[in-house]
Amino acid sequence: MRAANWYINRDVVAARAGWQRARHVADQLPSDDPERVGMRIAPRTLLCASAWRAGGSVSDTGFDELRGLAEDAGDKRSLAIAMAGLVISLNFHGRYREAVQSAVEYSQLIESIGDPLITIGMALAPMNVMFEAGFPSDTLQMAQRVIDLADGDATKANMIVGSPLSLAVAMRGLARSCLGIPGWREDFDNAVAMARAHDFTSWVGSLLYKYFAIANGALTVGAIPLEDSAELLEGAEQSGDNTSLGSALLVHGQNLADRDGAERQLGLQLLSRLRDFVDQERFTMTAIPVIDIETAREKARLGELDDAIELIRATVDRTCMSGLMTWVPNTSVLFVELLLRRGDVADLRDAAAAVDRLAAAAQDCRLTFLDLALVRLRALVARARGDEASYRDYRDRYRVMANELGFEGHMAWAEAMA
Repeated sequence: MRAANWYINRDVVAARAGWQRARHVADQLPSDDPERVGMRIAPRTLLCASAWRAGGSVSDTGFDELRGLAEDAGDKRSLAIAMAGLVISLNFHGRYREAVQSAVEYSQLIESIGDPLITIGMALAPMNVMFEAGFPSDTLQMAQRVIDLADGDATKANMIVGSPLSLAVAMRGLARSCLGIPGWREDFDNAVAMARAHDFTSWVGSLLYKYFAIANGALTVGAIPLEDSAELLEGAEQSGDNTSLGSALLVHGQNLADRDGAERQLGLQLLSRLRDFVDQERFTMTAIPVIDIETAREKARLGELDDAIELIRATVDRTCMSGLMTWVPNTSVLFVELLLRRGDVADLRDAAAAVDRLAAAAQDCRLTFLDLALVRLRALVARARGDEASYRDYRDRYRVMANELGFEGHMAWAEAMA
């Protein structure tokens, strides 16, 4: 166990191999050995908690077995550490509503224990889930709690990742950007610098969170230097950590795909590789909308507009029905843009219906990106209907919103609207 624990932030594959050996040894101990129960729980706890970094199905986490052992022993601390792995695994496999329910229960369990180290080290799981489901206020509250408890110690409670504080700061940046609260830009910069100084896995995570701000128009392409994302992928290839590799494929692949020529084609190849990774249950299904958006854009660029529309139509339906609210704005924007580009009567009707669907989502989910997308799309639909007065009104409102928030991507998109 000591050897495996040493590896956790250096080589997760070696760490998990050590815990698996420790589990096997503990299971062979005599049934009357007073240390047997605790020694059986300990490796299972860390195997479950780190399962999301290795890939596999939800059942592969081994949580049910661990829960039985921990509940029989009255070991709430081990149960809390292990449950983090279950929560993230549910989210990784697209079971978003189950993940939200588990995240709420998990947060309550953490609070009932009252151990600051558990809160700092394990809160990333519910933070991720609540953010992706469209609850930035809850995310912000949890992130701030971790930041306060860590009290500037970047490596405090580094049980699963090397710098929980850096990821909490990055997550606070995401939540602040979604809520229109100043300070989000500084959060991203501070998180990336802190993570890079302490832990590769945390650096990957902080850049992944920053990428989300780029994808949603808060930052522009280039906010993550191409040499940084290339270095990220090179390191992830050597790490043996599926989550780090999947995240690096996404960040560097998207960074390249946002450019032209050979770089774009290489980016699309990396995103295609990432799709295989997801299909093999080695990375989160949250990446699918990202990949579908770029695939649909490329199809449209090549003149395959009908195929592009049907692909992104299915993606919009899937994200809306699954509860993956953070990708509803992006997928909806591309869907409406492509429909209006084709321009049939039925397309205009479908575009208006997509805007109405987005408006309904906005009533239940407070996200600046969603509000911006809604005003932008209302402008585009108004112009397609020949209503220039409404178009100019929505366009001007969009510009004001983007400038007030300081969202560079949206500011550029708004200025491009004549």
